[in-house]
Amino acid sequence: MAANLTPDARKRQIMIWYVLVAVMGVLLFQALWTSYSQVETIPYSQFETLLDQNKVADVTVGADSVQGTLKEPLPDGKTQFYAVRVDPQLAEKLAVHQVVVNGAPSGGVVQTILSWVIPAIIFYGIWMFLFRHVAERQGFGGLMTVGKSRAKVFVETDTKVTFKDVAGVDEAKFELQELVAFLRNPKSYGRLGARVPKGVLLVGPPGTGKTLLAKAVAGEAGVPFFSISGSEFVEMFVGVGAARVRDLFDQARKAAPCIIFIDELDALGRSRMPGGFGGTDEKEQTLNQLLAELDGFDPSAGVILLAATNRPEILDPALLRAGRFDRQVLVDRPDRKGRLDILKVHVRKVQLAPDIDLDAIAGLTTGFTGADIANLVNEAAIVATRRDATAVNLNDFTEAIERIVAGLEKKSRVLNAEERRRVAFHEMGHALVAATLPGVDPVQKVSIIPRGVGALGYTIQRPTEDRFLLSRSNLENRIAVLMGGRASEQLVFDGDVSSGAADDLQRATEIALEMVTRYGMDAQVGQRTYAPTPQPFLMMPAGNHVQAAELTTREIDVAVRDLLGRAAERAGEILRTRRGDLDAGVDLLLKRETITAEDFPPIRSPQTVAEPRLSVVPAAG
Repeated sequence: MAANLTPDARKRQIMIWYVLVAVMGVLLFQALWTSYSQVETIPYSQFETLLDQNKVADVTVGADSVQGTLKEPLPDGKTQFYAVRVDPQLAEKLAVHQVVVNGAPSGGVVQTILSWVIPAIIFYGIWMFLFRHVAERQGFGGLMTVGKSRAKVFVETDTKVTFKDVAGVDEAKFELQELVAFLRNPKSYGRLGARVPKGVLLVGPPGTGKTLLAKAVAGEAGVPFFSISGSEFVEMFVGVGAARVRDLFDQARKAAPCIIFIDELDALGRSRMPGGFGGTDEKEQTLNQLLAELDGFDPSAGVILLAATNRPEILDPALLRAGRFDRQVLVDRPDRKGRLDILKVHVRKVQLAPDIDLDAIAGLTTGFTGADIANLVNEAAIVATRRDATAVNLNDFTEAIERIVAGLEKKSRVLNAEERRRVAFHEMGHALVAATLPGVDPVQKVSIIPRGVGALGYTIQRPTEDRFLLSRSNLENRIAVLMGGRASEQLVFDGDVSSGAADDLQRATEIALEMVTRYGMDAQVGQRTYAPTPQPFLMMPAGNHVQAAELTTREIDVAVRDLLGRAAERAGEILRTRRGDLDAGVDLLLKRETITAEDFPPIRSPQTVAEPRLSVVPAAG
């Protein structure tokens, strides 16, 4: 029953037991002290004298001591005495004087308590406070709590998160407002026969605010919020996870109306594929118990299950069927308006310059999640603090974006004159090709200051609007921009290229491979997919593994090579035409190390089409 109590109730129960034990200890000590203070310890010779004088009324004889009552009090007024027994013939002498002799076992009640109960209590305390603490730190959980849920309970006063604190996900908030309405008034919500979904699954990339949304639902409704990670259900002992699932739902039913939130559901609900874990496996038993609880609890009781994951494709189909997780809510990366709203939330505690334009910052952060924007605001404030400014301005945000996207500046990495010149031609090649081709992001900044891990220079292109589709020509132009650095080196250094284009070639190859194997943009290979399905929310490519026959694989390799070759030829032709701008830009770049489109107008592009994320074209070392 203690497992079903709230943390506050458990604390009160423990305090009551502490008080009771303390009171019993005080009473026992008082009784022992009172008894001890009324007894006079006398030498055995004095006892014999008193015995010879016929002053002893009765005695209790133990194995090692004699204690009893005198007929007349001693000089200090005490009638009780105690003496250590030393004479084995005592019984005969007592009989001669007709003294009542009482036998006593060796040791008394006090000695028994001291020798058995107190050591047991001491060892139990050592086990409770040392062994269990070490076991929990080692991941064994402690035997006394092995079947208890570790869900943290946040009541309304602790949550303090409402929908006003969540921005950029208006559609998801609209879907979850129905849950708030049900939790506030379940009867009126079901007046037409509707029922609230048993489970709502929040899916989306990391950092988009799934956990924050779940807390906002609890904060708006003013109900308890049970939060636990999917990995906390699984332990090394078989059956522990299932017991914790049962305990969690028992706690929720007693606290209804409430919300159960399971973060990282994929750690618990991974699909049970053939050849995977067996029927007695801990993970499968835990998943089966969760499925049984979802079927067993009544949503009208006011218990709503929320869960979050960024890998819905690996969840078990039984978990996603109707009647369990009835609704899936997409929490995607915010658009420009959403990023602006998120910025307004996070800059509340930041001292901004009066002329700062948050909409311009939102335009620079294409592809950023809510967590990325929160980190951006913090980095911008750090940059402003470092330069002892009184407010954060647009330049601080620009510097913070460059730090997040391209990495920290490595001013201690000193290049020799020949390397600086080569890096300058490489980066200016990227910039001029990007400024020439249509449908390419405008160039914002070109620098030959090393950044990050191995980037000896970088070219930043600023997106001006969100875009969700890319045509074949857009992708080919993007490849040409990536090949612009290598093309510039070939043009200026008579074909003596360097290793600086390694990252460019890798990224260009990935784009070309996706065009051929995923988008079906090559007529020779055909309009079908040869690449495995990528993970949609983790922004991770599916890899270069091609699912095709040997002959088709050869055709794919030829198509990718042709795409890269044509892009390199286009970049080289552009740079040969604009050789004067290339040399002038390099001279200015070597002088200033960092230039913008305002400093060098030839790299300014009239195009306003953007790619889905702020792009940085580095020169790898």
